[in-house]
Amino acid sequence: MTYPVVIHKDSDSDFGVTVPDLPGCFSAGRTLHDALTNAGEAIATHAEGLLLDGEPIPEPRRIESHLESGNYEHAIWAVVTVDFARVAGRARRINVTIPERVLSRVDAYAKRTGDSRSGLIAVAALEYITRRNDELVT
Repeated sequence: MTYPVVIHKDSDSDFGVTVPDLPGCFSAGRTLHDALTNAGEAIATHAEGLLLDGEPIPEPRRIESHLESGNYEHAIWAVVTVDFARVAGRARRINVTIPERVLSRVDAYAKRTGDSRSGLIAVAALEYITRRNDELVT
């Protein structure tokens, strides 16, 4: 999953990174590269905490929606990709039945994006659950 992040830096500080879609999730680094790498780790850790608490992982919004809010008018934006399949806990082998055509599409997409079949299905399931939880709340 890819999250937009806001980068900030004062003349006498390291680079700071805030993740608007994950309140309370932030990071920093001496260099911009370090700050973005650390932001990926912060997002993964934040997501793991949400999963442990049984909370949904908020879906990332587009940068444009953040700009429309007026909260980040002069922000510098970047995006950070995190593999949530690796933070969801110990992997467990299961046996599932999936229609052949669906599985072909899953495999083609996973190959195109460099994901594994299992990782893609795990992330898709988490995203689906998060979206459905959001629909149930509203």
